[in-house]
Amino acid sequence: MAQKTLNKSPYLKALLFGSPAIILMLIFVIGPIVMTILFSFTDIALTGAAAKDVSFVGFDNFVRMFKDPNFKTSIFNTIIFLVGSALIGQQVVGFLVAFLMKGKAKPFRSAVGLLVLAGWITPEIVVAFVWFAFLSDDGTLNTILGFAGMEPVAWLLNFPMISVIFVNIWHGAAFCMLMYQAALDDIPEEVEEAAKIDGANSWQRLWRITLPMIKGAAVTNMVLVTLQTLGVFGLIFALTGGGPGTKSTTLPLFMYDEAFVNYQLGYGTAISLVLLLMGIVLSLLYIRFLKSED
Repeated sequence: MAQKTLNKSPYLKALLFGSPAIILMLIFVIGPIVMTILFSFTDIALTGAAAKDVSFVGFDNFVRMFKDPNFKTSIFNTIIFLVGSALIGQQVVGFLVAFLMKGKAKPFRSAVGLLVLAGWITPEIVVAFVWFAFLSDDGTLNTILGFAGMEPVAWLLNFPMISVIFVNIWHGAAFCMLMYQAALDDIPEEVEEAAKIDGANSWQRLWRITLPMIKGAAVTNMVLVTLQTLGVFGLIFALTGGGPGTKSTTLPLFMYDEAFVNYQLGYGTAISLVLLLMGIVLSLLYIRFLKSED
């Protein structure tokens, strides 16, 4: 009887076979999100009285947050970091590398792709320490400048945000390259050949044919890279620690400081909720832009 019911109900069968994935999603995705939302409305802390006796404080954490000048600074730094390293840096570098490799010999493409991918597959913390050694006061870059007769520069002290943006571009551009390379390879050669016959120059073919035909891949790429960049923590933490002062403190670092350095877990989860909402809003904007252009 149970077997007959299962055979007659495709929805029940799908639910049965999908239940392991659903359970894992509830435990490891939905559960933490719900806990974050609940904690953000409490005064829960890692030490002190609030650690033993948690109280519901309503929107107090959010009121405190928007009055906190350090929160405003971290929002500004997050936007600068996102625009500089993800929306401009990684997109432009990834597209240029993919575009310049299009039509090249396979050995050349493999060699260039391997060099670019080396930065992407390297763990974030390793990338941070490598670039710290390169950009530090007595690092490789200042040694090279010294040989050229130039004064050394305290890159991580005087230009912390530019430094972390550059390093993140180097680390993440390979993902964009792979996305754009796949999209460019899907463009039919007949379309470009017809444009050449019609007299279109290289710029016109790029602007009127190539970019419109990879628009969907570009938006998908932007969504994924934006979400990844919003969560960058280890790279900035190891390079600058968010400093000097708060000059390179983004929302993940500000959240970490409040939750695990100042032990204000409720306040930290409220900050993380803002970070989550930023990712959702930006993703919806990208998707809306894609649909409006169709």
